[in-house]
Amino acid sequence: MSQWREIDSQEEWNQLFEGSSEKPVVVLKHSTTCPVSANALQEFENYLSKQPNEQVDYVLVKVIESRPVSNQIAEDTGVKHASPQILYVKDKESVWNTSHWAVTEAHITAVLN
Repeated sequence: MSQWREIDSQEEWNQLFEGSSEKPVVVLKHSTTCPVSANALQEFENYLSKQPNEQVDYVLVKVIESRPVSNQIAEDTGVKHASPQILYVKDKESVWNTSHWAVTEAHITAVLN
């Protein structure tokens, strides 16, 4: 079963971003202090617990604890930071992103599957 892993260094993000031509990556920007973000994380995990797209890497960035990584992602993708926020990065571009209450299992499934 696919699970997410946390990244907390710019090196990890750079590797994923550079490698996104080979293997796309889904990033969940998560705030550990925000109830909306807790809901988004639950939706993300619900998606992963079913039939997730196995051709994708799933990562989580804690926006408060790993702010430099979060800022780097915004810079590299050109997607203004929000939290919670989910980004689907392929070929070094964000091909889809959404934030707040729109981070739902149904939405993720529609885009990835």
